[in-house]
Amino acid sequence: MSTRDTAAISQLLELLEARYAMRVLWALKDGHAQTFRLLQDSVGGITPNTLNTRIKDLREAGLVQHNGEGYAVTSSGQDLLRRMNEMNAFAVRWAAGRSRRRPPAGP
Repeated sequence: MSTRDTAAISQLLELLEARYAMRVLWALKDGHAQTFRLLQDSVGGITPNTLNTRIKDLREAGLVQHNGEGYAVTSSGQDLLRRMNEMNAFAVRWAAGRSRRRPPAGP
């Protein structure tokens, strides 16, 4: 991997590692615009201040936009979500494997 590739993935991971960033994107994955309040409810447990900050960050990154109906992902955001969807299948398999490996609870 080139230095430029490493820098690009580092920047993306830094953005997505911010608290609730991935949850905001995931809440918008169906492609329907959401108002601020609906998005806050969809994410769950996020304060208005944190949601404002995440929306600002994601808008600056070109992943989220605001149209007349509310917040929605951009075409770049949709591309990222398609790639993240593969992670969903992995997560299901991973969680199932972990639950099989756990020893039964003791007395």
